[in-house]
Amino acid sequence: MPLTGTGEIVAPARDGGHGVGAFNVIQLEHAEAIVAGAEGVGAPVILQISENAVRYHGGLAPIGAATLAVARAAGVPVAVHLDHATDRSLVRQAVELGFTSVMFDASALDYEQNVRATAEVVAFCHEAGVWVEAELGEVGGKDGVHAPGVRTDPGEGAAFTRRTGVDALAVAVGTSHAMLTRDAVLDLELIGALRAAVPVPLVLHGSSGVADETLAAAVAHGMTKINIATHLNKAFTTAVRHRLTADSCLVDTRVYLGDGRTAVTAEVSRLLRLLTEPCGAAPAAVAR
Repeated sequence: MPLTGTGEIVAPARDGGHGVGAFNVIQLEHAEAIVAGAEGVGAPVILQISENAVRYHGGLAPIGAATLAVARAAGVPVAVHLDHATDRSLVRQAVELGFTSVMFDASALDYEQNVRATAEVVAFCHEAGVWVEAELGEVGGKDGVHAPGVRTDPGEGAAFTRRTGVDALAVAVGTSHAMLTRDAVLDLELIGALRAAVPVPLVLHGSSGVADETLAAAVAHGMTKINIATHLNKAFTTAVRHRLTADSCLVDTRVYLGDGRTAVTAEVSRLLRLLTEPCGAAPAAVAR
C-alpha cells in the first residue's frame, strides 16, 4: 500500500470522534511490530521517529529509510512522522526522505518565539506537502522531570494555531513523558475546552503514563492523535528479559528480539482497538 499522508489518517479520526495510535520506532523491530499490530486489527497507524532515536542511530537516513520501507509494504494505511524535532535541519532531512509529517517542538521558547519559529517551519513544510504538528505548553518529563502544573490555555492554543498554520497541536493536560507507571491524572474538562477552541486535531504526548480507561476518556473528550513510546518499550524489554533469563546460553539475537517484536505487536493491536472505538458524538467543531 502506498505511504499515507498523516492528515489523511488524523482528520477522519477527529471527525469520527475516535483516536489514532502514533507509536515510536527505535529499532527496525519496532516498525515491523507496530505495522503487524495495526494489520491485525485493520487500523491505520502512525510510525514516529524522535530526535532522540535519530541521535541514537547517528543520523536520520538509515532508520528513516527502513521505517519508510516497512510503511510502504503495509497492508493498512501507514504514515511516517518525525517526532519532537528541535533542529530545523532535521526537519528538512525528513521532508527530503519522504516523511509525511513532522512535529516541530519549539515549546521551550517563549510564546512569541515559538510562534515565529513554528510558522517558518510550517511554511517550508506546507510548500512540500508535509503536515506539521507543534506543541504549546511544554509537556513534562523530557529530562525525567514531571511538570504537573503546566497546562495549555484554550484561547492561547486557538491563537497559536491561527498564527502558525499548524495542522495539529500537542497540548499539556497532565501527562509527562517517559512515565513507567500508568497513573497520570488528565484534566478532561480542559481537553473538552481545547477541543472546542482549537480548530485542528489535538495530540496527547506522554500517553504511556495514562491508564486505558483514561485514554478512552481523553479521546471521548477530544484528543485524536495518541503518542505512545515508553509503554511499548516496557513490553519489548520484558519479553526480551524473560527469554534471556530462561536461556542463559542464547546468543541468537533473532530469537530474543523476535520475542520483543511479538510482544509489541500484541500490545499495539490491543491499544488500537481501544483508541479506534467510536466514542460517541464529538463536540461541535469550530469553523475554520
